[in-house]
Formats: sequence, structure tokens, C-alpha cells
Amino acid sequence: MKNDDLGKLLLRLSVGGLMMFHGIHKLIHGHAFIVAKLRAAGLPELLVAGVPIGEVVAPLLVLIGFYTRPAALVEALLMAMAIWLVHMGDFFSVNAMGGYALELQVFYLFGSLAIMLLGAGRYSVSGGTGRWN
Repeated sequence: MKNDDLGKLLLRLSVGGLMMFHGIHKLIHGHAFIVAKLRAAGLPELLVAGVPIGEVVAPLLVLIGFYTRPAALVEALLMAMAIWLVHMGDFFSVNAMGGYALELQVFYLFGSLAIMLLGAGRYSVSGGTGRWN
């Protein structure tokens, strides 16, 4: 029994759905922390505008399976930037429970890359057709 499309759906729901919570939180509570990190890195504050795109719009597209591959790439790029700006100090660390300190960030990064490579699958708005899905 082949369930590739069901597996793609579960991956999209977990990565897109969970990442969206972070984006909604930032929409409600603001982006001051991110602006401070961008300033400290010498990057333009305007980049903060990409956060709602990467944590709300892209996850929504991944969830429904529409323009899935580019949306997943946006998620992956956002996570790579977040790891670089915020979490590099913990890159080689373990947490108090013995797990990798960046396990959530790495899950989002590699999960998004997997979705980008696999596409949406049949259980999506696009039905898995087209080169972007």
C-alpha cells in the first residue's frame, strides 16, 4: 500500500501548521525582538517585513498545498536566517533534557526543505499538479 500523498499531507500539516503559530504570535505581539537582532547584525530593519510572509503566508500556502514548493523554500530561508541571527550561540549545544538545543528550528528547516523537494501531493488545493506544487 502506497501512501506517499498522505505522508506529504501530514508533513505539510505539521510544518506549516506549527510554524504558523509563531507567525500569528509575532503579528499579535510585535517584531521588536527581530528588529533588534537585525540591527545587531547590521542588516536593514526593512527585512522584518519578511517575517509575516515567512511565518504566516508561506505556512498557509504550505498547509493548503498551493504554490507549495516556493512557499516551503521561503519557510526554509526564514529558518536559516533565524538560526543565524538568533540561535547560533546554541548551535553545538544540548538542552537540559539532553536533546539538541535547536531541534525545533532544525525540524522546521529540514521539514520545509523536504516539502520543497517532495511537493504538495494529491491531497492539496492544487491536487499536486504543476511544477510549483
